[in-house]
Amino acid sequence: QVQLVESGGGLVQAGGSLRLSCVVSGSTLPIDSMGWYRQAPGKQRELVARIPRGGTAIFADSVKDRFTISRDYAKNMVTLQMNSLKPEDTAVYHCHAEIYSESGNWRDYWGQGTQVTVSS
Repeated sequence: QVQLVESGGGLVQAGGSLRLSCVVSGSTLPIDSMGWYRQAPGKQRELVARIPRGGTAIFADSVKDRFTISRDYAKNMVTLQMNSLKPEDTAVYHCHAEIYSESGNWRDYWGQGTQVTVSS
């Protein structure tokens, strides 16, 4: 059974930093894109950053100069380093992975989410 296991998150003051990590377990099939999305109360889930396999990272404009994302292909891991955090970054952050299935198509998988709270 495929699982996305997230770690990191928590409470930090504005201007601080946090790191989120996510590991895909339960699958040896190819993984295309891995990344992070977030959902604030009353808002839709939005892309934060993602990396296509072998491609260039894509960032939301709101985080572009503050967050970095990296992948460890050997460990099926993606890490989001968040610097200069702002109160508006407060949200539940979800890991996402696009994984090839035995039926021959790509499927979306999501982590359960980790809370990031930035106090002013």
